[in-house]
Amino acid sequence: MSDTAQAEGHGGESQARDLVELIVKGLVDHPEDVEVVEQVGERSIVIRVRVPGDEVGKVIGRGGRIANSLRLLAKAAATKIRKSVWVDIAKSEQEEAAEAKEEHTQS
Repeated sequence: MSDTAQAEGHGGESQARDLVELIVKGLVDHPEDVEVVEQVGERSIVIRVRVPGDEVGKVIGRGGRIANSLRLLAKAAATKIRKSVWVDIAKSEQEEAAEAKEEHTQS
């Protein structure tokens, strides 16, 4: 895809998502459990990263340094398309649902 097409918003979004996914999968012990979803809006992109609960710390890093670096790289990857990029890191939905169910049964 040409640089012009990317600058017009055709594919630049995926570059940021692909970069985040590549880095996150390299950080965790079980890359097959990593889920990366991209939501593209008119002026922004939200990249949601879901990892197993015991590996969230590896992606966030001490003091949030790795998470901040991920956000910076994602923003840099999307500069050509002139959109804001947000990276959200959380436990996988299955683990969140299991924890909510466990809390509900205990109360």
